[in-house]
Amino acid sequence: MAILRMFATGFLLLLQVSIINAQPDSRINEAFARSYKAEQNGTYSEGVADLKSVYQPDNYAMNARLGWLLFLSKQYTESISYYDKAIKLKPYAIESRFGMIKACNALESWDMVKEQYEAILKIDSQNTTSLYWLGVLLYNRKEYDQAAKNFEKIVNLYPMDYGSVIMLAWTKLFQGKKTDARVLFDHAILLSPGDSSATDGLNLLK
Repeated sequence: MAILRMFATGFLLLLQVSIINAQPDSRINEAFARSYKAEQNGTYSEGVADLKSVYQPDNYAMNARLGWLLFLSKQYTESISYYDKAIKLKPYAIESRFGMIKACNALESWDMVKEQYEAILKIDSQNTTSLYWLGVLLYNRKEYDQAAKNFEKIVNLYPMDYGSVIMLAWTKLFQGKKTDARVLFDHAILLSPGDSSATDGLNLLK
């Protein structure tokens, strides 16, 4: 009986410790729930305040969530800082990198955008979203050789993806590779009959 009493006492102590330890998690869960409600209502600053009231620097989800809510609040610099913390906690998770890209786009911090797209591609070399938008960024910088490599990867994976085909066609044109450009413009018209961008490209090749 004494052994049973000792066992019961030990179990109760463990239960009390578990309850005490569970209380912070409960507060965090409630704060997250309120933040989702605030997002639905468009009161983003309230959601930010809810999460900051229980903030834990080593909590990936909390940092990523704050990054998103601050982005929605148009607090782009602060959003980037929380996304950066999330990335450092989970460097192979690409979702926070995409979140940071949104905030960097808003600030027109193109070098930071480029850096994050390149980081994503080191993790997932066939991530078509990163390949495409990095390609567009390089195209706009007139870095056509690098842009073409990105678009070619997508077109090889998805030959009927119009957006990548037309971007590769224009890139080839500006590279001076007219034969390749013509083939791609023709293919773009096949995918999008009467497409004005492809037609304009073909007219330039006459």
